[in-house]
Amino acid sequence: MNEQVAPLPREVSVAVIGAGTMGSGIALVAATAGHSVLIYDGAPGAAEAGCKRQRADLERLVTRGKLTAAECQDRLTRLQPVESLSALAGAGLVIEAIVENLDIKVDVLRKVEELTTPKTILATNTSSLSVTALSSRMDRPGRVVGMHFFNPAPSLPLVEVVSGRLTERPVAETIFATAKAWGKTPVHCASSPGFIVNRVAWPFYGEALRLISERAASPATLDAVLRETGGFRMGPFALMDLIGHDVNFAVTRSVYEGMAQDPRYRPSLVQEELVNARLLGRKSGRGFYDYAKDAPQTLPADYAPGPTPAEIVVEGDLGPAAALVGLARDAGIAVIVREGAGLIRIDDTILALTDGRTATERTISDGSPAVLFDLALDYAAATRMAIARSDQADDTALAQAAGFFQALGKTVSVVDDAPGLIVMRTVAMLANEAADVVHQGVASAADVDVSMLKGVNYPRGPLAWADAIGSARIAGVIDALARVYGEDRYRNSPLLRRRALTGFPFHQSS
Repeated sequence: MNEQVAPLPREVSVAVIGAGTMGSGIALVAATAGHSVLIYDGAPGAAEAGCKRQRADLERLVTRGKLTAAECQDRLTRLQPVESLSALAGAGLVIEAIVENLDIKVDVLRKVEELTTPKTILATNTSSLSVTALSSRMDRPGRVVGMHFFNPAPSLPLVEVVSGRLTERPVAETIFATAKAWGKTPVHCASSPGFIVNRVAWPFYGEALRLISERAASPATLDAVLRETGGFRMGPFALMDLIGHDVNFAVTRSVYEGMAQDPRYRPSLVQEELVNARLLGRKSGRGFYDYAKDAPQTLPADYAPGPTPAEIVVEGDLGPAAALVGLARDAGIAVIVREGAGLIRIDDTILALTDGRTATERTISDGSPAVLFDLALDYAAATRMAIARSDQADDTALAQAAGFFQALGKTVSVVDDAPGLIVMRTVAMLANEAADVVHQGVASAADVDVSMLKGVNYPRGPLAWADAIGSARIAGVIDALARVYGEDRYRNSPLLRRRALTGFPFHQSS
């Protein structure tokens, strides 16, 4: 799409329906950009309360020296709470941010459509509902577009501009340009369950929930590994507790139903049990973690100190883990390099990067007790490493592997012999889902990666990660998961498979 279309002029008034945290935040974004903003909420007094909430937030910024008093007042004067839908008649852009219920959204927007001019753009902030389904029930479906902000709207940069089948192209381009003029990072995407972020992010939660259901490790350990090894800002269990399991589960179920119950998106029974028990996370005081003031701190499992090896034998290319050779030398460990299949030998123990197979299967294949280690975003910067031993490996082999990583300055967490371990299987499934989004024409590779970086603060875009470690490696991990589980959940995207065969990257260098 042409991204050079002009944004809505500042003299065009904006209306926001819904004065909750999201709605009032969107209103503040528009007001900060110079628009007069009308805020309506069906609950008496809610619009006024939303404005007061934004006033308090702005005044805190003034107190902290991040905003002048004049700037604060200028923004506040542009926010006007109103008590009736009829007051929105003159708005050039109406953004609804109300409950995630299609019938309710349609009912409200149809009333607004009757009040406003044919040129008015109607935008929905839905996070998971079909923009096509919503627009098809309007008299002017071409003027309806998704404008999905992320919470908190004033600070998070991403806006998904969602085009339904009936959305007019100039409408989507205008909203894209407007979001950009408001200081946001917009991306185009087609109306599809979960759009970009909520669809691509599912494996981050889904694989963690699968691992916990198999008792591979504790939530605290899995969170620590994904943070300290994978570079993610928050672990999935802490993040689900923050979002609220009712909200997270509802979005997952919406995507699952929207995808015709494809097993790749099947909701977790573990999370469903939490929802049924009303253990919703921070807002209920307990989820995967206990948030009571007197609750003991939940810590990850750290392995006891092991022996530092005097020397290691590196056989072949270690691929994404090649930095371990230099780190070992820096730690004073002698390194002997030989030809081979890409592994480290410490005496009779094989130490290898997970390729999706279990350590037990790897031992049978290679003939020596295997201990596998996980993928890291950056092996030099990582402060923790997850390892898993085969059923054939004894305590000595495990201690040798742990001692090696401890000598490099890493805390070691021992997890069960789960295929793909933690970071590797998570990254593989994220990249696979991202590839499918591109393959199905929902969004471009560049927009997918930007969305995950800007919308949920991932350390690297999933497709850029696939390019960095190789699509063939990613596809191999998923194939191994499919063999272990025998489930259609673990199937390669056709586009990922093609990239694996050709070696072509998802992102072409300029």
